[in-house]
Amino acid sequence: MRHVLAMVLVGGKGERLHPLTLDRAKPAVPFGGIYRLIDFTLSNSVNSGLRRIFILTQYKSDSLNRHVRNGWSIFHHEFGEFIELIPAQQRIGEEWYLGTADAVYQNLHLLEYGMISRVIILSGDHVYKMDYAKMLDFHESKGADMTVAALEVPREEGHRFGILQVNEDERIIGFQEKPVDPPPLPGKTDLSFGSMGIYVFNKDALIEVLMGSPEDRRLHDFGKDVIPSMIDSYKVYAYNFIDENKKQAKYWKDVGAIDPYYDANMDLVSVSPVFNLYDPAWPIRTYQPQSPPAKFVFAQEHPGGRLGVAVDSVVSGGCIISGGKVKRSILSPRVRINSFATVEDSILFDDVDIGRYCRIRNAIIDKHVQVPPRMEIGYDLESDRKQFTVTESGIVVIPKNTRIETPPLSFHMPSPMRAERET
Repeated sequence: MRHVLAMVLVGGKGERLHPLTLDRAKPAVPFGGIYRLIDFTLSNSVNSGLRRIFILTQYKSDSLNRHVRNGWSIFHHEFGEFIELIPAQQRIGEEWYLGTADAVYQNLHLLEYGMISRVIILSGDHVYKMDYAKMLDFHESKGADMTVAALEVPREEGHRFGILQVNEDERIIGFQEKPVDPPPLPGKTDLSFGSMGIYVFNKDALIEVLMGSPEDRRLHDFGKDVIPSMIDSYKVYAYNFIDENKKQAKYWKDVGAIDPYYDANMDLVSVSPVFNLYDPAWPIRTYQPQSPPAKFVFAQEHPGGRLGVAVDSVVSGGCIISGGKVKRSILSPRVRINSFATVEDSILFDDVDIGRYCRIRNAIIDKHVQVPPRMEIGYDLESDRKQFTVTESGIVVIPKNTRIETPPLSFHMPSPMRAERET
């Protein structure tokens, strides 16, 4: 793999993940308790044997830079290995990146490194496991100039993807961006081939296409511009995604909007999730500050008393479940659930504090939010919309560092007997 260079594109604004991207780049958004979205692409890269990786950043990259610097400085530069962050620099004109292909075009000088002959283009905001070495082997076996990783999707869902039309030899003969009537796969009329936004190029072909002629030199996007421009003149193939989860169903999630992001997190709390974080054969690496172990206290000393418990949940280090109940939820480090509070079907980021008697459901609460006692979130969406973001499916999202208004004292008051027991 010494001849392969990886370029991870992380420069998008992440507007569909607002407000989680108010202060961070999309690949830096927390996921699954202890991870950031970029950890999955970087873990795939390391597990695949890639050792030369450039990360092309642009918007709000401070926390992403810090995470990569603290957690991914694992290679030996003296052996030509690296993971390097490359900020947008306006090396060509005064414009920022105009798309995925333009980001690579503005950094073509990076391809001069060493004896590089193949370039793999990756995105930093998808959740999946993939051995890129298998895709590179496929690329070589076909004698391809470009190979596109593709996922078989039901035709009725094809309108959400860039759809590849292929022949019997898996050569791409057409491309449609989010078509109303997606073309089927040969021999599989109920399925279409959706692009995963992962590309392998011969270096010379990539440079030739992106440089182009003066009138079309600025190809902005690999899907909309580059693939269609190469189909007739180059050997362009589709690689059928092989999932390293090794389950019957293939798992690849685009978590670029709140609802699919929430759903992908909730996938993790099932008894045997398709996406397995616990497989030592394909480890997912991240960076974590030091935290003490999670702690669950109060064991319901008497009927109706406090009980600190979490079921069907992911609970990270430093969390304290102090007489509260957690169900089907993801807790990031140092979350505290106080007495008689209940949290269900929710995602809580680092250092969230849930006050006594709170009821939280169907919520995503970003870092450093203190929810005052007796607060209800996710039970009255009209009331929630006055303070927070609520998605079409009813997920309540509370931004980082939000100061929540304290509810009236009469709100959700316990019975006098229960209040007496609490004291």
